[in-house]
Amino acid sequence: MDEKIISKQNLVNFCKDIVANGHNLLAPGKTEYNLIQDPSEIVLDTKSKPTKASYKTFVFPKAEPILYYKRGKNDVVMLDAKVDEKKTVIFGAKPCDTNSFNILNKIFNWDYKDDFYNERVKNFIVIGLMCEYSDRYCFCTSVGSSPVSEKGSDLFLVPIDENNYAVRIVTDKGKEFIGAYSKYFTEGAPEKSKAAEEKVKQPEVAFDSKQVHEWLGKNFEHPKWDGVGDLCLSCAQCAFVCPVCHCFDLVDEDYSYTEGRRMKNWDGCQFGHFTLHASGHNPRDIQGKRYRQRINHKFKYYVDKFDEILCTGCGRCSRGCAVSIDIKEIVANCTD
Repeated sequence: MDEKIISKQNLVNFCKDIVANGHNLLAPGKTEYNLIQDPSEIVLDTKSKPTKASYKTFVFPKAEPILYYKRGKNDVVMLDAKVDEKKTVIFGAKPCDTNSFNILNKIFNWDYKDDFYNERVKNFIVIGLMCEYSDRYCFCTSVGSSPVSEKGSDLFLVPIDENNYAVRIVTDKGKEFIGAYSKYFTEGAPEKSKAAEEKVKQPEVAFDSKQVHEWLGKNFEHPKWDGVGDLCLSCAQCAFVCPVCHCFDLVDEDYSYTEGRRMKNWDGCQFGHFTLHASGHNPRDIQGKRYRQRINHKFKYYVDKFDEILCTGCGRCSRGCAVSIDIKEIVANCTD
């Protein structure tokens, strides 16, 4: 794997050129990923807590039009919505975020290829950053990742001293991208980046995902789901901050009697109306059934369908839960 070195000052200059070239530049702030206008304001901190929300909204917006329509006297004219084709660089993302595209790609290219999602992903460059943060909610190592995982990154940063970063070139897309900025990079020193990685503390593995998968297949009616359901507020903040939750609804919105648009809006399986039928019947009529669906979807159904866990272990859902439901603890207890 090819590797380069870039100084802190050249990293700023590199980002300034990215903005000057008309690309979107995203970087983690205190609570969320922000569009950056002044790269000198970027703070790369391997020990920072994950943002409260992932960058999912930039590739899978909370609400987006997928077509516009106009009713005539005898027909309806439909116009396609366009996706912004501007290149977007995600800078300094933690591994629990960078892996999200690998997971989401499977659902958005399953029986139907979502051109809106795919067009954005095609124009994204993901520059990951080694992570040295860990708290009781982190469990990336339990879902096949780690604080130094390069999964999903096109380029991956590893700080090797106070003034320099190693830059791993992970994909051909990443190699092609930095080719235009080669003046900022020097030849790498893999032994230094390897030594830096070996010092990173790995979160303790909290559960065996294969054992969890097996247990879920045998315990659909387990009483534990009712206990969790009694706590859950069905607010769905867990789904909205998750890097890989992807449920959405389609709604037609009329501007007037003759014009409107069809919107794709985020939805969540924790909402009471999510599975409500037009007849009034609801197969998940209580919260325990809805939380059971959340865990099974992530650790059984998605695995059955795509051989991939629908979770990156970031812990956002648990940190933000108003009633302190901890998904790591729940899944860790899904064993015999």
